[in-house]
Amino acid sequence: MIKTTVYLPAELEVRLDAEASATGTSKAELIRQAIAQLLDNSTRPRNARSLPVFNSGRQRSAETMDEEIYDHIKQQSARR
Repeated sequence: MIKTTVYLPAELEVRLDAEASATGTSKAELIRQAIAQLLDNSTRPRNARSLPVFNSGRQRSAETMDEEIYDHIKQQSARR
């Protein structure tokens, strides 16, 4: 989990304390639940499309690709 700080007005802090005491749930858990509910019920358009995946059929390491790019640049420079 990632820690974050939230500033609450005194009235909300009192209400949150009361809810936590009444339900036996920590304030942090109540805040997480409220945020999850807000995001789950959001009507904001979601990006449902996934990114395209390309498989060239060849597996090359980053070092191999770097060498190929370097060689290509070297060949292009030699032609000038």
